[in-house]
Amino acid sequence: MELNKVCVIGGSGFVGSHVVHLLSARRYQVCVPTRDRERAKPLILLPTVDVVDAAVQDMASLQRLLRGMDAVINLVGVLHDGGGERGFEAAHVGLTRKIIAACADTGVRRYVHMSALGADVDGPSRYQRTKGAAEALVRASNLDWTIFRPSVVFGRGDRFLNMFAQLMQTLPVMFLACPRARFQPVYVEDVAAALVAGLDDLATYGKTYELCGPGVYTLRELVQLVGTISGHRRPVIGLGDALSYLQALALELLPGKLMTRDNYASMSVDNVGSQPFPFGIQPAVLEAVAPAWLAAASPRARYRAYRDHARRTA
Repeated sequence: MELNKVCVIGGSGFVGSHVVHLLSARRYQVCVPTRDRERAKPLILLPTVDVVDAAVQDMASLQRLLRGMDAVINLVGVLHDGGGERGFEAAHVGLTRKIIAACADTGVRRYVHMSALGADVDGPSRYQRTKGAAEALVRASNLDWTIFRPSVVFGRGDRFLNMFAQLMQTLPVMFLACPRARFQPVYVEDVAAALVAGLDDLATYGKTYELCGPGVYTLRELVQLVGTISGHRRPVIGLGDALSYLQALALELLPGKLMTRDNYASMSVDNVGSQPFPFGIQPAVLEAVAPAWLAAASPRARYRAYRDHARRTA
């Protein structure tokens, strides 16, 4: 069966916007439900994309959205437990259960699910456990499912590398929790390419794919690399386990939640894959692509911009 109409739940998010752009470029008819049209504004002008106001946690709304669709891509995930619909249980497990039921009610067979590397019902963090529980629901369903498990995803506008770049711009010293935690960061455009490549591929049905970049880094190495690229090198002082926990506890109480105790628990397990990147895609090297946005914020880059502006207006 040829897939043409695709509902992308979480399509206005960081990964989702890249997936939707790619689907549109390949002429899929894409539906993006959202409660915040302002956030989805860049998608509204895309040909073949329909951004609709909808509450995806409402079963009746889900059924209306999926009626007539050929496939569903679920990209919803939260890094911090915000409670209610923004809580781990509701966003990861509850929503997945509702989407599976809505697919069954509306006759949608194809389901692509973005999980996370390290998802495990017995994992040390609630994030990992709820991601693992969602995967279990997908595998137990009768749908034509595919699960993707990315490591930490980076790119322009991410909340990982960019967060450290902003901190290093303002702080004279970085006191870093869990400095030995290991990651295999993956570029957002590679994640989007993999999800779209697998959508129509019958060979992917019933399979789980890890999505990881070519390099493995400790958190300390990543932070130091961000400082070098952004032009804001700072001393990085790694904290031991006890101080890392206390820092997570303190930051959890602040607005924005830069880190939580659940994040601390997640980082006790290496976020490193064991599979090659699928579909013949060569994942981007972090050092090759990150300067495109991180270096733009460096003092040298800002000086060049001021100088060029002065020349144009002289």
